Amino acid sequence: MMYYPTFDLFDDFFSSNSGNDFMKTDIVEKDGNYELAIEMPGIQKENIHMELKNGYLKIGAQTSKDTENKDNNGRVIRKERFSGSYSRSFYVGQNITQEDVKASFSNGELKIVLPKEAPKKVEETKYIPIE
Repeated sequence: MMYYPTFDLFDDFFSSNSGNDFMKTDIVEKDGNYELAIEMPGIQKENIHMELKNGYLKIGAQTSKDTENKDNNGRVIRKERFSGSYSRSFYVGQNITQEDVKASFSNGELKIVLPKEAPKKVEETKYIPIE
């Protein structure tokens, strides 16, 4: 007997193991859509990327920070650097396309709206040439 894994909508691979409080996500169903609100404090819009591949929506962010403290004579007392990246993946279904996903970023919160079900494709008439 073959075993095929099943995936729940918005199954998040990283939530049970990460222990990371960054990218906390609220998912709400509203007007036939799913609305995701992802907290991303301190991240700039240009450092966020989203990818839709094989039914998974992957959201990633990168950040870096340099801190330098000097005494009254201008000598460096402390200098620290931080660099990190974060990502979350959600299973949204094989039929969702890039055009179905809308995103905006404001005040440290990424908002994503996507349809609960992929829109039905209207089959267009295709003519077959006769040779």
